[in-house]
Amino acid sequence: MRKLPLSILLGLALVACQQTTQSNTTVGSTSTVKTSTTTDTVNVPEVDTAKTEHAKEELKQAGEKAKVDLRKAAAATGTALEKAGKKLEEKANEKKH
Repeated sequence: MRKLPLSILLGLALVACQQTTQSNTTVGSTSTVKTSTTTDTVNVPEVDTAKTEHAKEELKQAGEKAKVDLRKAAAATGTALEKAGKKLEEKANEKKH
């Protein structure tokens, strides 16, 4: 599970500072040489790992809370169905007598 965030960070590190250099050389009809070089650097903003870790922890806690709430709801539903079943059974027994 830790490999995914690490791979993303490594990928961002590779992309974070990309530099490309392009050189052009032209020879004119009078044997003059003209050379031009262009360097482009692109910087990607840094990732705030503390905020990312905090958000990850909040999501984990929310997921755990959702699991607990779902179990409570399932238990309440089961209890309600059980009570309803008992009432139906009692009514069916009353009709028999």
